[in-house]
Amino acid sequence: MSNRFVPEYRGLLRHHFIEVPTVIHECSGIRIFGRRIKSLVFSTDVAIIKNINADAVISVYPFTPQPAITHAVLLASDMPVFAGVGGGVTRGLRVVNLAMDAEFQGATAVVVNAPTENEIITRLKKTIDIPVVVTVVSEETNIRARLDAGADMINVSGADRTPAIVRAIRESFPEVPIIATGGATDETIRQTIAAGANAITYTPPSNGELFRLSMDKYRAEQAGV
Repeated sequence: MSNRFVPEYRGLLRHHFIEVPTVIHECSGIRIFGRRIKSLVFSTDVAIIKNINADAVISVYPFTPQPAITHAVLLASDMPVFAGVGGGVTRGLRVVNLAMDAEFQGATAVVVNAPTENEIITRLKKTIDIPVVVTVVSEETNIRARLDAGADMINVSGADRTPAIVRAIRESFPEVPIIATGGATDETIRQTIAAGANAITYTPPSNGELFRLSMDKYRAEQAGV
């Protein structure tokens, strides 16, 4: 038997789950507290989080960060959670307090938004002992200033510019850990990995989209199709 053979068990009730694109396994991953992370699911939906085979959760959302949301995600998740703590609309000491709460509740890392001031990144590093992940959305970002302020990792979210942004960062900073959005296809994920991303964030289908497929199947069965 080949040593590459991986036995698998799915069960009867849990065999229906979301699988991240296998191409993501081609990236190097980032080792955090002894655990290697290659794929991060971009979601706060606890039903999705409980039924996906990603290595970690990146829990960021377009609202003011709330501890109740972070606590719910941490409670539901069987995997490490990268918790969003603001830095855009939410600023200053509130970001630091949210990060402290996330760490105390068991988050593996905190993620701050692109507008976050360097001073806040420095305060975070002086306050918490988990990685600070700084989001980057443009090639114009001063990465050196972010790293000097204390950023441990870069999270690139630049839409179709993501591979170019990743490449520019990697050329200047060969060893900085980079998480990046991979896009919707295997090709775009490979482009992002080839540009230098160590880990990929994956946006799964929504709960509504998945449930629609189940309902279509149930209707077809009822109709005898």
